[in-house]
Amino acid sequence: MKKLLTVLLLFSFLAATNAQNILSLDSCRALAIKNNKALQISQLKIKKAHYDQKAAFTKYLPSINATGGYMHFSDDISLLSQSQQNKLNNIGTSIGTSITPTLEGFVQQIAQINPILGALAQQFLQSGKLEEMAGALNQVGKDITDAFETDTRNTWAAAVVLTQPLYMGGKIMAYNKITKLSEDLAALQHDTEMQQVVLSTDEAYWMVVSLANKQKLADAYLKLVEQLNTDVEKMIAEGVATQADGLTVKVKLNEAEMTKNKVDNGLTLSRMLLNQLCGLDLDASVQLADEQQENLPIKEQHPNINMEESLNRRPELQSLEIAGKIYDQKVNIVRSEMLPTLALTGGYMTSNPSLLNGFENKFRGVWNVGVVLQVPILHWGENFYKVKSAKADAQIAKLQHAEVREKVELQINQSNFKTEEAEKRLVMALKNMDKAEENLRFANKGFKEGVIPTTNVMEAQTAWLSAQSEKIDAQIEVRLAQTYLQKAMGVLGK
Repeated sequence: MKKLLTVLLLFSFLAATNAQNILSLDSCRALAIKNNKALQISQLKIKKAHYDQKAAFTKYLPSINATGGYMHFSDDISLLSQSQQNKLNNIGTSIGTSITPTLEGFVQQIAQINPILGALAQQFLQSGKLEEMAGALNQVGKDITDAFETDTRNTWAAAVVLTQPLYMGGKIMAYNKITKLSEDLAALQHDTEMQQVVLSTDEAYWMVVSLANKQKLADAYLKLVEQLNTDVEKMIAEGVATQADGLTVKVKLNEAEMTKNKVDNGLTLSRMLLNQLCGLDLDASVQLADEQQENLPIKEQHPNINMEESLNRRPELQSLEIAGKIYDQKVNIVRSEMLPTLALTGGYMTSNPSLLNGFENKFRGVWNVGVVLQVPILHWGENFYKVKSAKADAQIAKLQHAEVREKVELQINQSNFKTEEAEKRLVMALKNMDKAEENLRFANKGFKEGVIPTTNVMEAQTAWLSAQSEKIDAQIEVRLAQTYLQKAMGVLGK
């Protein structure tokens, strides 16, 4: 709805600009909303908060991570020491050397009992069969030694791991609530910023209108004083006025010229400020619709203020309320550090060399699945103190909300009273202006007839200037008071 209103206001601005190059209040608001950098930043903050909320939801889902690596070592990993390798490589020789004396003694004993069998045994010992058996055993030992050799100088490893949180102590749920609340908070902050932009634009707009009317008033007053100066100079020439009268009028003329110069400079700066707020060039020449009117249309507004509805509409209070909810969820996050966590894990791991079938220089892998439980046991009360701290922050947020609510309620009442006072002041200013105009008319008439001195005429002109200026100020004050009341009630720009 707000975007539609902005588009409509912008279209109305373009139509008015193309036709007459005149900006209305709504057109200035639309331009300010469209070009304000702070509003553009707040829009991006809304998008950022939305993406944060999307990212937070992914914490409910399983995560899959893949890792891999390569490592080169300067030497192999050996499972046997050098002495163990030597013993295995010479196991046959060692055995032969240790049993040969025993066999020779045994053969001699056999020969004594049975010479024939002893001769055969002696022939077997001398045949070299024992050396062959020792060599065969040495080869077996070497094969065993070689089997324990590992080619681990170049090692490759890779793993894919799936993790599914099952219970995180409520942390994920609290984090999702915080990000959703943060998105709502960003939208409310955008509304607050937009209301401030509209208020600043209204203030600059009515300042230009006020100074434009005061410029016309200064021109009119200058003409009055110039005419009076001309009349006094003629009267001095005819001898019916003194040089003192002429000097007094000239001083008044100089004051009028200085006042006009100040108003002109103030109007130029005010137009620059309004152009800056609207995103236009500072030197852009535009006219405002209301600066052409001598009497601004004032709608007397006495809204029936429903305090509860007005408070509920204020984005600042809504923001503080959401901030309190965020702090409540932060308490849950801190409390989750005191609770156990449970996660399901699964994955696949492969390496080269592999150990699944001895040491092999090929990739072999294995699947795995399990659960991981973490239970905090002793942290010396750290998490307990953190929970207390988070609860204190939450309580602070609630108290701040209550305090601001009281101030906003006071602001609404003050704005309502000021609006009523501004309307009454305008009524009085209009009456004073009528009296001042009538007084000036009589003073000018009496001066021309020679029955009223110059000082009385100048006093009447000064009173007329003051009354006109008060009327302009009163009109602008009413419009601004109504704007402030709308902002206080949370309906500005809606």
